[in-house]
Amino acid sequence: MTERKATVSRDTLETRITVSLNLDGTGKARFATGVPFLEHMLDQIARHGLIDLDIDAKGDNHIDDHHTVEDIGITIGQAFAKALGDKKGIRRYGHAYVPLDEALSRVVVDFSGRPGLEMHVDFTRASVGAFDLQLTYEFFQGFVNHAGVTLHIDNLRGVNAHHQIETIFKAFGRALRMAAEPDPRMAGVMPSTKGSL
Repeated sequence: MTERKATVSRDTLETRITVSLNLDGTGKARFATGVPFLEHMLDQIARHGLIDLDIDAKGDNHIDDHHTVEDIGITIGQAFAKALGDKKGIRRYGHAYVPLDEALSRVVVDFSGRPGLEMHVDFTRASVGAFDLQLTYEFFQGFVNHAGVTLHIDNLRGVNAHHQIETIFKAFGRALRMAAEPDPRMAGVMPSTKGSL
């Protein structure tokens, strides 16, 4: 099987980001982003998705974390698209339900080639520590736009905002792992009646 790895750099006036990933990894992660809570969430993607993920980011965090968080989502999306290549032989669809105490989230992903985000989350607080929870949407919007995926995120219940967001990122990692993994019954076959994704 061809190695499913990618390294992508994004350099703008607001951020400089490099993402390296291995879709067939073991969940190893290294982050230097300047946004500690985001790093905690990215670690969930790596660990639960069994994706090796290495991210260096320097952004205008002296203003706020918006550009850094959004651009990390964009760059991870670009790296996913590059690592997956033509998508032949993958499962294409993935889903996961993940609980954490009182919180429960469902994430469903389709490597459809069509970017779309449906995110239905009513966070019980505006932030966790210094992290603005509105940036969660910006992260995922950046990802779907550049990975070319359809992504549905639903927080079904939760009282603790940290638990809510953590279940989302854990479920996202597990759904990505399912959707991106090779399907032995689809070896070399495009998982679409259109013939391309």
